[in-house]
Amino acid sequence: MDYLITHGARADSIAHLAWFSTAVSVLVILIVTALLLVGIFRRRDLPPPALPGMAAIARPQGGISWIYVGVGITTVVLLITTFWTFATLARTGPQPGPAAVRLLITGHQWWWEVRYLADTPSDEFTTANEIHIPVGKVVEVKLRGDDVIHSFWVPKLAGKTDMIPGQENQTWLQADREGVYRGQCGEYCGQQHAHMAFEVVASSTDEFEQWRQQQLQSAPATSGAALQQGETLFDSRCGICHRVRGTIAGGIVGPDLTHIMSRRAIGAATLPNNRGNLAAWIADPQHTKPGNLMPRLDLSGPQLTLIRQYVETLK
Repeated sequence: MDYLITHGARADSIAHLAWFSTAVSVLVILIVTALLLVGIFRRRDLPPPALPGMAAIARPQGGISWIYVGVGITTVVLLITTFWTFATLARTGPQPGPAAVRLLITGHQWWWEVRYLADTPSDEFTTANEIHIPVGKVVEVKLRGDDVIHSFWVPKLAGKTDMIPGQENQTWLQADREGVYRGQCGEYCGQQHAHMAFEVVASSTDEFEQWRQQQLQSAPATSGAALQQGETLFDSRCGICHRVRGTIAGGIVGPDLTHIMSRRAIGAATLPNNRGNLAAWIADPQHTKPGNLMPRLDLSGPQLTLIRQYVETLK
């Protein structure tokens, strides 16, 4: 979540302004502290009071010049900061050219629904909590809030943009190098606000296209009695909330799980996506993320194993 070292054209402009503002703030603190210490420890010889019990009033010469100098310096710094801020807004606001990828992201309590838009409906798909983008390409991002106000923030790539129910906002991303960039909801949105995170994976154009083609595929057909039992259990216990393309599981309340095992994390970047964490999440999601909308299913040990084995095939 470091926002002072950035890896995108948009975030770079913001970081430069942040470094300047930070330097000015530190300098002001040092100057004020130095003047305060001088005022405390500098001794002045005051004339004795004219009347017993009354203190002498001393009006030092040249004091008004400090006010003139301070106001002058402050005015110059504020003007520089104001013009720099407007220049940064001008550079980071408009989208620089057509987008190579278009996204519609919806903020839920407490996860991210990510839909990849396309001119052809068959080329669209939905994933969750993990955003893949090609390096060096402009990514258009439309933002919506499903329940309360959220805020979309990837500090190494862009600033914050609010997600407001009933309103569609827009922002854009561009990464100048490959890597994984952490994002976070930047607006307090309830009990699990701190666990409403996501990851942006920036890769080469070829790798991104390979990932996109894989995401367009439906879930693989199950083979073997155990996996078929697991799919049946998943459909009856999980399919009312979650969708798996190519199966009868068609829920829209929770994240699309068609390719969940291709994701790096689960629970909106709360836990690494491995067998132990996956089983723990299925068994009792309220233990890890209290207040989320996924209930405890009270599965038996064999049922949990069957569902976990089936989910592990969703790659």
